[in-house]
Order: sequence, then C-alpha cells, then structure tokens
Amino acid sequence: MGNNYPRLAIVTGSDSGIGQATAKLLATEGFDVGLTSHADVEGVQETAEEVRSRGQRCFVERFDAASPDAGQVVDRLAEQLGGLGVMVNVAGTGQSDRVLDMSLDTWRHVLATDLDGPFLCSQHAARRLVQQGQGGRIINITSVHEHLPRLGAAAYCSAKAGLGMFTKVLALELGEHGITVNSVAPGEISTPMTGQDESEAYHQDRPGNPLGRPGHVNEVASVIGFLASPRSAYVTGSSFTVDGGLSLMAAHGHDSATGWREV
Repeated sequence: MGNNYPRLAIVTGSDSGIGQATAKLLATEGFDVGLTSHADVEGVQETAEEVRSRGQRCFVERFDAASPDAGQVVDRLAEQLGGLGVMVNVAGTGQSDRVLDMSLDTWRHVLATDLDGPFLCSQHAARRLVQQGQGGRIINITSVHEHLPRLGAAAYCSAKAGLGMFTKVLALELGEHGITVNSVAPGEISTPMTGQDESEAYHQDRPGNPLGRPGHVNEVASVIGFLASPRSAYVTGSSFTVDGGLSLMAAHGHDSATGWREV
C-alpha cells in the first residue's frame, strides 16, 4: 500500500531555484508535472519547456501562496493532470526585520505564504490522494530554520518551524492511507531567493560551513526525488536537512570562521 500512486506531481514555486530543479528531476523520472508561478512567467515557461523536452506532459497555473484560495491550484492542476501522486510545496518568501521593527502586515504575509499556503495545498492534495486510494507523497520544503533560529527572521523561522510540525502531524493522520509526508530543510542554496545564480554553488567560499560552500539546487532536488519515489515508502514524518553540515556548528559559533577546524 502506498506505492501504486500515479506518476503525476504538482510542484509549487517551480519558476526558479529548488522548484524548477525538482520539476525537471521528476520529469526525468517519468512524472507529468503541474507547475506554478507567482509572477515569473518567463521562468515557469522555461521549466515547462524542460519538462516537455523530457517527454512529459506539463500544465501551468498562476499561484499566490498567501491567498485564502491557494489550495484551489491543486484542484485545477490535478484535473488537468488526470489525478495526483506527489505534492511538493516549494513556494515561499522571507523577511529581514528584527521583531522590534516588524509590522504586523509583514508577519502575517510571511506566515500566510510560508505556512498557510502549504497547509491549504497539502489539505487539498491529501483529500484527493485519500479519495484515489493509491497512496502518495506530500513533501514540504522548509529550511534549516525549521530547526534553528536566525536573527532578523522571526516570521520566516516561525513559519518554517510550524510547517515542520504540521508535516509530522499530517504524517500521523495520513499513514493509514499509505500517504507519506516529509519535509526537506535546505541551508544556504544558490538560488535567486538568496541573490545567487545556481552556477555559483561550487565557486563561493563559506569558511563557517563544514563543506565550505553553498548548496546547489540539484542537491536539494535529489532528496526530494527520493522522497517522491517508492524507495522512500517507509519514511514519513521526517525532516531531511540539506545544509552542508551547517546545523552541526552550534558549539563552534564562538570560534573564528576559519579557525574552527583546529583542535
């Protein structure tokens, strides 16, 4: 039970970065893919061309993760796909305000985008997967800040931590239906969201990171691909940190960026 789901996937935020890399990987592995974009029409069309070049069907919808109607994009895309097997919630936003300076509007917008949107998409996807009765996969892209705080990112960290716990609760509730639910928690990845091009991943020094560089989008997509596959059938309610070992560094925070490797 749980491995008969169709090779039909929806990937939100698939106009660039991790979402785009995930859609391309899933297409390579034989999935038809529903794509979404908030404003980057050119980016999502590029993703669509990549999916179709791999011989897979593709459908595109505009998506606002902060909208109370966010979950309806899942229904629209699933209808076009002819079903659903895998839901990947990538779309999100960030902020850089200290709590003392943050407006309520900023707080609410980040939580609506990063927590409400994935909740609604997961809910609509889960209802359809349960109705189909073939199992399935829901994968939420959180952040290393699902687990670790960051100065100036209270709304973002709160939303990602909330999404991580939501993932665990949903895993408990959907297990009997053969549907697994997991989160992937990236660290610094070279994407437009971090102001970088993906080609920079292997050419920038990060002395305070054990692997010494940012991550590449494909390194995150490969973990998502595993979780989307039958190979992960006994994995649910887990968070997979993809951060080059950054989250291991708490005890070395008082050391210099380059001197921490010395005993």
